[in-house]
Amino acid sequence: MDKGTTILISAIVITKNEENSIARCLLSLLPVADEILVVDAYSTDKTPEICKSFGVKFFQHEWEGYTKTKNWANSRATNEYILSVDADEELSPELQQSILEAKQKGVPFYYEINRLTNYCGQWIRHGGWFPDIKPRLFDRRNARWTGEYVHERMENTAGEKAILLKGLCYHYSIPSIEKHIDTVNRYSTLAAEEMIAKGKTFSLLKLILSPPITFFKMYILKGGFLDGTNGLIIAVISGHYRFLKYAKMRNKAKG
Repeated sequence: MDKGTTILISAIVITKNEENSIARCLLSLLPVADEILVVDAYSTDKTPEICKSFGVKFFQHEWEGYTKTKNWANSRATNEYILSVDADEELSPELQQSILEAKQKGVPFYYEINRLTNYCGQWIRHGGWFPDIKPRLFDRRNARWTGEYVHERMENTAGEKAILLKGLCYHYSIPSIEKHIDTVNRYSTLAAEEMIAKGKTFSLLKLILSPPITFFKMYILKGGFLDGTNGLIIAVISGHYRFLKYAKMRNKAKG
């Protein structure tokens, strides 16, 4: 594509029971997206009604995991350039401006964003949670999501070096400790299944040492203590995640 050609962007959002977050997300996409597609895994709350009120392209599709669901959504987009945003994310005004500038450049790209996470009402800037760089803006002809378990990854077949967009993406991921614990329980199960699928074997040493090491790294070495009580809570629960991951791996491997 020649410089000076404005590109068109399709924003993709995956949802399931996101009635508390989706309106904020969609509002932040309106200034930058030429179309918005929401792929909903059959929500039972008001998510569908809220999405339709924004006039987005709304699909309901059985959940196949993050990777397959996002790639399925990408294939439904009208435009080749995809802005992938989670339902609990919001583009800051500075990030919106950066995306608009990228559209005007009209060159092949693979862009990343920096997320700032809100934990129980507090923005977390330490403990390894910030900066939190994620791929979000790409040409679907040269990139796709890969990975089958915990976190999807961007595979960039064009070999382009990622460019970090200016501005923040606000991430309202954990409104309560209960939500954090639920997420840890779900993700630790997926992580255990992934390790088994990769042929890894259980290590009692990792079960014992990984939780306290994780806590020490996050709370002390990466400055989690600077985030106050929530920094302590995050480090403790993160250590617990490590313990659950290896404990579940042991039990699943035993059959």
